[in-house]
Amino acid sequence: MTLREQVEQLLPGWKRWYPSLFDAATDLGLLRARICPPDSLLLSRRHASIQNAAQAAHRKQWG
Repeated sequence: MTLREQVEQLLPGWKRWYPSLFDAATDLGLLRARICPPDSLLLSRRHASIQNAAQAAHRKQWG
């Protein structure tokens, strides 16, 4: 079920009260902010495991 469908199921006519789907979903508790360490926001750290796997596959194939 999409976010829009969930919001419409819980609050039909949400467009009259909210400027965006995300505002309505936040108020309904469908979207929640999560606190995370700042280091995890860096793309280089998030994708480090993918890059390491690609490098390992390259070394395996090409020596």
